[in-house]
Amino acid sequence: MSSEHAENAGPEHIEPEGAAAEAPGRAAGSTGAEPASLPVGAADAASDDAPAPAGDEPADGPAEVWDVVVVGAGPAGASAAYAAAVAGRRVLLLEKSELPRYKTCGGGIIGPSRDTLPPGFELPLQDRVHAVTFSLDGRFARTRRSRRMLFGLINRPEFDAQLVEHAQKAGAELRTGATVTRVEQHGPGVPDRRTVAVVLADGETVLARAVVGADGSASRIGAHVGVKLGQVDLGLEAEIPVPPSVAEDWKGRVLIDWGPMPGSYGWVFPKGDTLTVGVISARGEGAATKRYMEDFVARLGLAGFEPTISSGHLTRCRTDDSPLSRGRVLVCGDAAGLLEPWTREGISYALRSGRLAGEWAVRVAESNDAVDARRQALNYAFAIKAGLGVEMAVGRRMLAVFERRPGLLHATITGLRPAWNAFADITRGSATLGGMVRSNGMARRALELLDKRMDTSSGVGPAGRGVSARDRAAAEPEGEQAPEEV
Repeated sequence: MSSEHAENAGPEHIEPEGAAAEAPGRAAGSTGAEPASLPVGAADAASDDAPAPAGDEPADGPAEVWDVVVVGAGPAGASAAYAAAVAGRRVLLLEKSELPRYKTCGGGIIGPSRDTLPPGFELPLQDRVHAVTFSLDGRFARTRRSRRMLFGLINRPEFDAQLVEHAQKAGAELRTGATVTRVEQHGPGVPDRRTVAVVLADGETVLARAVVGADGSASRIGAHVGVKLGQVDLGLEAEIPVPPSVAEDWKGRVLIDWGPMPGSYGWVFPKGDTLTVGVISARGEGAATKRYMEDFVARLGLAGFEPTISSGHLTRCRTDDSPLSRGRVLVCGDAAGLLEPWTREGISYALRSGRLAGEWAVRVAESNDAVDARRQALNYAFAIKAGLGVEMAVGRRMLAVFERRPGLLHATITGLRPAWNAFADITRGSATLGGMVRSNGMARRALELLDKRMDTSSGVGPAGRGVSARDRAAAEPEGEQAPEEV
């Protein structure tokens, strides 16, 4: 599953032969947003506590101040705007592009995504998946089937636009064609300590009591917050129209191919008369990733069909100590580096973190001083870490196993019914990977055994992208162990 992609930062040109550089400022240190970083740094203190210099007030009176401004109208931003608007606050949603617009994304909607959608949301499903074919670099293919739907497939343009419509119906105001260049929490453009200035490319300044950054993986808001990234991957994707006979063969079935490079895999997602075909691998393997994509398409017998769209994108995953806020600014979705590290699935993370960001942005907007605003921002960080953070910790461990032993995982999921049942439960949303590791003694011991065999305490895979003791601790159950399921 692919990630939610850059929303307000604009299209990111990818040259597979040489990986793109990270956005400037993304490696900045923590500024006190996380519980692990409670001492406030000088930059954060300046943005929160220092009185703003008196600015020239407009001749026609004070400038309009929004309760919440959300930057980026993808799944994370639309969810944040909806949550804040439903709470009765004045919300402005800023998006650089005109809607609908294409995003590089597989478009898989798993159970956690479906369960987070606004009430009354009708999914624009292109197909319903009941079968998965797994292969190991084109070999040992095996198809597992389910009577119940596993997950659905959507096209991002329609899905994103519908999410925005629900935010608008809840009361949020949308402005497209609005490119955000930076945010300021002190200086001549900020009238007081309760206000954040959002500066647009045309020079206009929008004022807010709280800002949510949901502007994708190359986020300018993430740079302001100081989001730190520990895993960056390159995904390549093509939308390939196929004749009815080919489309019928793929209807209701997806392909997952564990790839030739450590941590890589490919996918085929059917959407009516079009197949979404893609591969993903670690950044720095651009040439090999491009070859994998070409070989994958040829092996599938699709090389003779002309893609309507060929695109590339970098997905970026946060480190576990990366901040989620700075002053009155919160980040969510790809802007916060929130995605599943193993599969790089990001839509469910975008929807869930966006909803939480919108809810806590309302509380930040209501805060009358920097201390209370920081308290609410920390509560948002705790909520993310208690849910998505645990899932990410387990995902890092699974990625470490997958990078070293893809054949073992392939044999397990295709040969052992409990493993297939677990996969089905996770995609449907009736279970989570983190929950299974916490509560199922057999699953926990199996993962611990793999950890020991692979010595993941020192990191594994390309660029040492493995897991740390902190990751394992986050995924372990607290207190007494749950009884083993039989």
